Amino acid sequence: MIAAIKPKDLLLPSVDIWFKRWFVLTAGDMEKFNSMTVAWGSIGGIWEMPFIQVVVRPTRHTFGFMNDFPTFTLCSFPAKYRKDLAILGSKSGRDGDKIALTKLTPMKSKAVATPCFREADLILECRKIYWQDLDDRNFLSARIAAQYPQMDYHRVFFGEILRIRGSGEFRKK
Repeated sequence: MIAAIKPKDLLLPSVDIWFKRWFVLTAGDMEKFNSMTVAWGSIGGIWEMPFIQVVVRPTRHTFGFMNDFPTFTLCSFPAKYRKDLAILGSKSGRDGDKIALTKLTPMKSKAVATPCFREADLILECRKIYWQDLDDRNFLSARIAAQYPQMDYHRVFFGEILRIRGSGEFRKK
């Protein structure tokens, strides 16, 4: 059962949530949206608001949705949906309805126009507050540059977290 969580009560293993669980990033509205799996980002506080930061390459179909729509959602799922997340990370919405290839059910969010997913055990509803393109002149490690052999540098999107819903595992006791 998921329920509302106040940002100050959100309990996340910050590295584990990105590297082991992944998120599904969705941008758009109930009429037209796209979702993709993301494993890079951060969460915290900035400018006196709770925020989430995600990165999207310009080559991804979701990139246009992130640019064109003011809100987005991030959803995390129990392990049994890992294959569905792999589909969302490997197929493009340009080529057809990839959601139909999964067991995931889009549903209306509470605070934003962007849909979330019924099967999620954590839902973050966000409004974009800032973006910036990565600039390779600022990379201080060769390991970073090695992530971009095509020079398709991510755009960083910051979103104010407007609403959080999650299972008990994500709530401070």
